[in-house]
Amino acid sequence: MNMKVPTTFNEMFMFNGAVMGFGQSAWMNIILDQFDDIVMNVANTYRLQEECDVCSLVMAKYRGTINLSEFKAVMLASLRSLVPKDWDGNHEVAWGWLWENVERMLKNLMGKLQIQEKAVERLIMSLTEDSANYLRREVFKRFFALAPAGQDYFKQSTTRLYWIADKIVEMTIEMYREPR
Repeated sequence: MNMKVPTTFNEMFMFNGAVMGFGQSAWMNIILDQFDDIVMNVANTYRLQEECDVCSLVMAKYRGTINLSEFKAVMLASLRSLVPKDWDGNHEVAWGWLWENVERMLKNLMGKLQIQEKAVERLIMSLTEDSANYLRREVFKRFFALAPAGQDYFKQSTTRLYWIADKIVEMTIEMYREPR
């Protein structure tokens, strides 16, 4: 029998997940797909929150039970397996801290995104032509106030700017419907 030993985090995670009885927990793959970006942005709290927001959007489409503490168990087992000689209590604490923060951010949004999606759709569908035009103007008014250099790149007609604002609204709704 020729058995390939896992050498990457993802391979080791899948192996340990199966051994620990979580092989059928498809939701773990959602987090695993985002996990590298989460880890790479741990030092930037705003970006870490964005990565968790994206992960939450995808997880909101999952139908089934999600137990985030199971991910932590498989994650720690996988990391221990990949660096057994170097692993110590400091690593355990650091990775545990990371996961506790990620778990808190994910739990904060669980169950809320479906409500937000419906609210955004209702808002967009209820806009009159006047209120839609107001929204379009406000998008660019606020954008240019936050990023004045943006005016150098958006020298189009009002019609074109309105079209861009409409695309932003469409993308917002699409982000809820199909986050990936």
